[in-house]
Amino acid sequence: MTYHPKSDFIAVMMERGFLADCTDYQGLDEALMKGAQPGYIGFDATAKSLHVGSLIQIMMLRWLQKTGHRPITLMGGGTTKVGDPSFRADERPLLSPEAISDNIAGIKRVFSAYVDYSDAPNGALMLNNAEWLDDLNYLDFLRDIGRHFSINRMLSFESVKSRLDREQSLSFLEFNYMILQAYDFLELHRRYGCILQLGGSDQWGNIVNGVDLTRRVIDGEVYGLTSHLLTTADGRKMGKSQSGAVWLDAEMVSPYEFWQYWRNTMDADVGRFLKLYTEMPLDECDRLGALQGSEVNEAKIKLANEVTTLLHGAEAAAAAEATAREVFERGGVGDDLPTLTLSTGDIGDGISIVQLIVKSGLAKSGKEAKRLIAENGAKLDDAPLTNAGLMIDAAALSSPIKLSAGKKRHALVQLG
Repeated sequence: MTYHPKSDFIAVMMERGFLADCTDYQGLDEALMKGAQPGYIGFDATAKSLHVGSLIQIMMLRWLQKTGHRPITLMGGGTTKVGDPSFRADERPLLSPEAISDNIAGIKRVFSAYVDYSDAPNGALMLNNAEWLDDLNYLDFLRDIGRHFSINRMLSFESVKSRLDREQSLSFLEFNYMILQAYDFLELHRRYGCILQLGGSDQWGNIVNGVDLTRRVIDGEVYGLTSHLLTTADGRKMGKSQSGAVWLDAEMVSPYEFWQYWRNTMDADVGRFLKLYTEMPLDECDRLGALQGSEVNEAKIKLANEVTTLLHGAEAAAAAEATAREVFERGGVGDDLPTLTLSTGDIGDGISIVQLIVKSGLAKSGKEAKRLIAENGAKLDDAPLTNAGLMIDAAALSSPIKLSAGKKRHALVQLG
């Protein structure tokens, strides 16, 4: 599609590679030219933090604010009680209200690194859809809202269709999710004048439902815009590493581990990720993305520093880079490595090296740790580790030891 946008926000979305689809490019573009406009993304509170897989949406909200508009971070305190069935093979486990509340508190901390919740005309809002969903009268809701939804049309959406095509159960509870998400858009337009819902392309059906419902019920002119669902060059989902999800909360994934995730980006992804996850000028992203051979490592370090600075601050990024250089270039220990602290009670008469590798997060199981050792992928203090039966006692931990899995993953083990 060839469209030449007038608004800064649409231009950024197109130029930096965010844009997958939009319900009405021209209509949204013209609406964004009329002053600060509210736009939102909904995030269900299924964990205590968001992970890197959500970062593309968070960056969209950040750019919305940077181009003069008002981001709304909508927490799904209500919809989390139902669970989004989109492209899932099974039903989400249901969470208690207390767990949902705890998760929302954790997610709020992440958002404040990316958007400004101030009293400025484009200051961000943090809202919770439980505010309008918790007290809905079911019969009134069916009569006033449910009548606008066609079951035939809902069955045609890819997120539902793919589930049914595989003959996997879709509960009535989950089927209601898309109606509730559409109702969120209607309420946000009524209460806050919100004209835009953003999301990943897997949310397209839900977003279109919200646009249609708002037009049908209150004749509101609203729009939907989606980003691509990103995978890495080798086909993996964004946000997953060898040791699990790459969370955005520093208590769940340390700034060093977060930095290292980006430093380990595949060569083919560097230019694309610089455009999506940093605010560097486009020509500089292109220049760094085109580097070859050993030079591309400096581009990866730049990517890691920029992304880590946005989330954790410049000091954390600098400390992570210093640790990485100490570990990789000079074979040292580094001050910022993930650290496992054990008590003498934990060690007792001795603890196996296999257990230490698992406890430090370098392997998910004893079987994986043993395979790592057998394949010469493990090191102890930078020396090859060949004995899977090795026992470590308290005396061996009189000073910290460094464990390594491959060339890029390291951890310290110390006595507390």
